[in-house]
Amino acid sequence: MSITEVLSDAEINVLTPKSIACLERLLQHQPPNHFRGGTSNYPRSMLAAVLVLLYEKAGSLRVLLTTRSKSLRSHPFQTALPGGKFDYGDNDMTATAMREANEEVGLPLGCAHIHVLGHLRPFLSLYKLLVTPVVALLTNLSVLERLTPSTDEVDHIFDHPLEAILDPDLAVSEPLSVQGSENWPYSTSLYSTSDISISPHVGTYRMHRFRSSYTPIKGLTADILITAAEVAYNRKTSYERMSPTQTDPILEISPLLGQNEDSSEAPLSKTTSKTVEYLEA
Repeated sequence: MSITEVLSDAEINVLTPKSIACLERLLQHQPPNHFRGGTSNYPRSMLAAVLVLLYEKAGSLRVLLTTRSKSLRSHPFQTALPGGKFDYGDNDMTATAMREANEEVGLPLGCAHIHVLGHLRPFLSLYKLLVTPVVALLTNLSVLERLTPSTDEVDHIFDHPLEAILDPDLAVSEPLSVQGSENWPYSTSLYSTSDISISPHVGTYRMHRFRSSYTPIKGLTADILITAAEVAYNRKTSYERMSPTQTDPILEISPLLGQNEDSSEAPLSKTTSKTVEYLEA
């Protein structure tokens, strides 16, 4: 299937050739072989999904983001993709991502202007949740005007150019948060990174932070968007993605896909637990 079979002629005609090429790559993308079976063998109680909702504005693809409410117990006032835990009423991970986006920002369910392109490989969160990123395209920007943050969960709704995740310099013309403020307390202007020592086995984890129009894009959210951007634009980041001694997080996740429902309470290894702690920080 190609992007021309997913979108109507009218929807295709308003997109730039560059965006069309990006969307085609995301549509054709297949996760690594050991993720082809999805997350079906992982305990369903520990599954989650996030929505990577893309749309073209002023000729470039942007991604919808939220800042979590300060009242939340976990990761308050941090940038996130709409999403949450799998519910037993959800048919699949796409349904989870869409339901959560509806609850968090009012994204309409069953919207004809939202086209699912596929999934990225799963990511492991601090709470041992296996998070599946669901990539979708919004073709009618008027939908954005009707989004409303859930007062219990979301402090703010904003967006960011996807390509600027690969090259932070591309965000220089954005209406960025004030440098030195709570929203960007770092000395660098657009991008901040630090290598955090975890263990001799894992090495160090590289934390990426991107300056945005509101709160920094960092941790697990940044890692998911880096993967999405690399697939879409078919190129690597302008910075070194991993530290010299960092173990690929994929190697930490693969063994967990063989677990069954009875293993949902089994603790992560010290190595894996420490790895995902910094993925979420």
